[in-house]
Amino acid sequence: TTLTTTLTTTKTTCRRLVFGGRGGQKSSGFMMASSKSFTFTSKCSSLFQNGMDSARRRRRRQRRQSVQHHQASLETTKRDDEEEEEEAKKVEENDDDDDVVSFRPCIDIHRGRVKQIVGSSLRDEKSVEEETPKTNFETDVKSSEFAKMYQRDQIFGGHAILLSKDEETKRAAIEATRAFPGGLQIGGGVTPETAAEYLDNDASHVIVTSYVFHDGKLDEERLEKLLNVVGKKRLVLDLSCRRDANDGNKYKVVTDRWQKWTDLVVDKETLERLSEKCDEFLVHGVDVEGKKMGLDLDLVELLGKYCTIPVTYAGGARSIEDLELVKSYGQNRVDVTIGSALDCFGGNLKYKDVIDWHNKQRRT
Repeated sequence: TTLTTTLTTTKTTCRRLVFGGRGGQKSSGFMMASSKSFTFTSKCSSLFQNGMDSARRRRRRQRRQSVQHHQASLETTKRDDEEEEEEAKKVEENDDDDDVVSFRPCIDIHRGRVKQIVGSSLRDEKSVEEETPKTNFETDVKSSEFAKMYQRDQIFGGHAILLSKDEETKRAAIEATRAFPGGLQIGGGVTPETAAEYLDNDASHVIVTSYVFHDGKLDEERLEKLLNVVGKKRLVLDLSCRRDANDGNKYKVVTDRWQKWTDLVVDKETLERLSEKCDEFLVHGVDVEGKKMGLDLDLVELLGKYCTIPVTYAGGARSIEDLELVKSYGQNRVDVTIGSALDCFGGNLKYKDVIDWHNKQRRT
């Protein structure tokens, strides 16, 4: 602005020197001065013009850089959005869909070691060392290695179960959940005091049975206390059950290592009522679990008919044909766990074949 004002003043002065004031008559006495003044003016004009051109180029360059930066930001945002969308798709695929059956893996831990046992053979003794459940398989492979295998294959929603009440077993279970953050549920002796610790160590849910039952009855007060600690979305209720021959062969929940009967019947009313209190159900068919003797299809059918939230059935599965039976009898609503029958746990059913079956459900 200052340069423009100076140039304007200089041009006016030069005109007056050349044309002799306002009348337009040339003044020869000042021709030399006017010539020098015009030379100065031309140089100033040239400098001014160069400065303006430089400023324009600088502004254009800044605009180009701004546009390029904006485009780069848009591309980054687009990539971020695409990555978030892809992640959301993965989460959605991993979520339990009522119309897609999933394989749910397991890691059962007893005295710090991964084992497969006949669950109904487990008994409370004076010490952990005296416990001698019927064992189908045990290994020195760490629980965390099985968890990493499930993570590699993107098999979510499995469960790590503490079969004994000792620090070694607790530590092994936590190692598993840490190895597959958010991919495993954890159960076995869970209380409000221990639940928070398991969730803080990357378990997606806690699985609860015995704590919410007292004297053979569902303890609503304890259930509410647990809900206040973990919330509905991170709670799985274990309704493992067996037929009660003394009460019309009804399925009744058994607790405390399946040694104690309760009066809670697994039926439409129970499943509908408790679905308001938890995110999922886990149901072992206790009469067949760990025995590799086939499925409890009546139980699977009952769960498929009345469960309105995700439910996992465990017990007796030993082949791909059994998985298809769960899919059929469970009306595509019941997920399935296989333990002792898998080759990674000493059985004959190839783990890879089960993973292929699991993935096929998602493609179809």
